Amino acid sequence: MKNRNSICGVCRSSLVHVGRAGDLEKQMQNTETSCKGCNKKVNLSRMRVHSASCTRYESYVMDGIKSVTQDQSQRTSNVPNRYTFICPYCRQQNLDQEGLVDHCRTSHYTDPTPVVCPICASMPWGDPGYRSANFIEHINRRHRFAYDTFVDYNADEETMMNEALIRSLNDN
Repeated sequence: MKNRNSICGVCRSSLVHVGRAGDLEKQMQNTETSCKGCNKKVNLSRMRVHSASCTRYESYVMDGIKSVTQDQSQRTSNVPNRYTFICPYCRQQNLDQEGLVDHCRTSHYTDPTPVVCPICASMPWGDPGYRSANFIEHINRRHRFAYDTFVDYNADEETMMNEALIRSLNDN
């Protein structure tokens, strides 16, 4: 919260400066993890400073970019479709993630019907039977970014949340 325009490391929403998050700061000072570039152990509270000076960290970032942009045809075909979705309200097809979010915000904003989130259902940790009581709020909070950029589909959700926190600290 040092910056005036701070954003959440998970959902990228703007944060309102109410006060310091002492418990989170303490946890970051006491949590140590390895730098993805050089594997040096660094406290989360110092990771941003370390990654800015780590000569191997840039290679790690570039390797990630290359893996995300690789040809989709090289990937296995037995994974769920995470690129197009069907609207859970009106069954409109072939909506990408951003298109589904925009479509539901404009066409179904006031519909209170509990529905299954097709984006979450396609994730390895998703529950295809879970019906969100407030789907519009759910997609506004959980689906404001493209998962493919940040998610390792072979990792569990807790591991991915920790990775998102670490990358957010490194990137901001």
